[in-house]
Amino acid sequence: MSTEAVIEPGEPEPSGEPGEPGRESGAAPAGQAAGTSRSVRTSVFALMIAVMLAMLDNMIVGTAMPTIVGELGGLEHLSWVVTAYTLTTAASTPLWGKTGDMYGRKGAFLTSIVIFLAGSVASGAAQSMAQLIGFRALQGLGAGGLMVGAMSIMGELVPPRERGKYMGMMAGVMSFAMIGGPLVGGTLTDHLGWRWAFYINVPLGGIALAMVVALLHLPARRAQGSIDYAGAGLLTAAITSAVLVTSWGGTEYDWSSPVITGLSAVAVASVVALLVVERRAAEPVLPLGVFRSRNFSLMTLIGFLLGFVMFGAMTFLPLYQQTVQGASATNSGLLLLPVLLPMMVVSVVTGRATTRTGKYRAYPLIGGALIPAGLFLLAQLGVGTSRTTSALYMVVLGAGMGFLMQLTMLIAQNSVELKDMGVASSTTTLFRTIGGSFGVALMGTLFADRVRETMTERAGAAGGAGGAGGPGPGGDGGTPAQLDAASLERLPAQVREAYEYAVADGTHLVFLVAAAAALLGFVATWFVREVPLKGGDGPAKETPDSAGETAGEPSDPEARPEGSVSPV
Repeated sequence: MSTEAVIEPGEPEPSGEPGEPGRESGAAPAGQAAGTSRSVRTSVFALMIAVMLAMLDNMIVGTAMPTIVGELGGLEHLSWVVTAYTLTTAASTPLWGKTGDMYGRKGAFLTSIVIFLAGSVASGAAQSMAQLIGFRALQGLGAGGLMVGAMSIMGELVPPRERGKYMGMMAGVMSFAMIGGPLVGGTLTDHLGWRWAFYINVPLGGIALAMVVALLHLPARRAQGSIDYAGAGLLTAAITSAVLVTSWGGTEYDWSSPVITGLSAVAVASVVALLVVERRAAEPVLPLGVFRSRNFSLMTLIGFLLGFVMFGAMTFLPLYQQTVQGASATNSGLLLLPVLLPMMVVSVVTGRATTRTGKYRAYPLIGGALIPAGLFLLAQLGVGTSRTTSALYMVVLGAGMGFLMQLTMLIAQNSVELKDMGVASSTTTLFRTIGGSFGVALMGTLFADRVRETMTERAGAAGGAGGAGGPGPGGDGGTPAQLDAASLERLPAQVREAYEYAVADGTHLVFLVAAAAALLGFVATWFVREVPLKGGDGPAKETPDSAGETAGEPSDPEARPEGSVSPV
């Protein structure tokens, strides 16, 4: 079933029929600036604010959590403050992408901002832990559309040849949020109270909202087909089950428990049913046709592995630095500077180089090689490793991630038609998010087991019990990750030394596992094709080498997803 596009007043009407090069490709719509006009730059600035909102929130809230628990209580439900947000963000991500494709990206993006801000205000006003968890779920529902909306709008607003430099800037914003989030969160909590960790989103979101309303002009879409409710439900069930398995497995429940095995079965069954339903749906929430592009499928795989590696590294590096190297946890964002700064610089440089040359294949190869190399170096960290040495190892990892962070999105968007830009953006984001969830869950289990084993070897049975669930802050027990510097000082010297060795051993193991996963990503980068990026001066001519892989036209007519957008 087809859809029709409705052009907003004052917008130039796109030219050409569906399938013409430049119309359904990654190139900018006809009549649209090629990414150099002031209005485009201003619109992209508004998108960057939205991306910063999504990235800042968890970093700020994480710093405020101890204070929140102190006032609201409910320590036993603390994990749900994070899980509720993560769950609704992941589950809604593909739905936001498809909604934007069907009904207009601007409207979907504005709606997600409003929901996110409403959830932020409600979370700041929460009077109990139950209320906070519910409002965080609402906030996550909006957050699911922020990143996807920003990336898919950029995909429509800026042609791929120009898009690289803007995506490099996006990576810079994300890195800045990861560095500054804990600093901002600590400052707000100490001077204004924890509720401002949520209220701070309102002025930032208000600016983005006003700029998008006033300055962003995109063709609106009105779909004639109905929403794929069956596909949406199955996709939500699959994502929810997978996220809960990775969140609860090895922590709330044993991996072999009926809850975890049942959720795993639901996830597998939902995926199988989803594949059947999506083949028959008129407007599938996840068009399977996009996976016929080799580059797109590779980017989803690489994105999954990148999330697996990145989130795992960001979790265990600060733990090692604080426990073994004695770094302060107060400004935890600064601990990751050796990773984040090279990532930001390399992302910006490669983005501009891609814009200048139109070439990009070498960058995934370089990044794919640097990431496992950096992880293998980090696996050599021990109790005697200096901060300078560990920082140099982190630079290698950060540079590798910089080569891949935004290029995965750019190549994925360049591999689909314009009408599927939201699906491409949401799918890439979703796989990276799920990869991160699996990475943290798997590495966390391996880390905890290794810490317990090493503690038992070095400090006896009592030490093993203490290392796995022994004295946390305040002596109330907890996981090894909860042993902060103050708690370590209260431990006997022998136990403290054993714990430091245990954390070093656990870090060694998780980084070896991450390096193995990163090697799979490196192998995948060798199969990426150099498909020409569309330039701002007009659609590039399809070359024999790129036939069937260009974003404009799949070589196989049967590979064309249904529901092409046609101008009124």
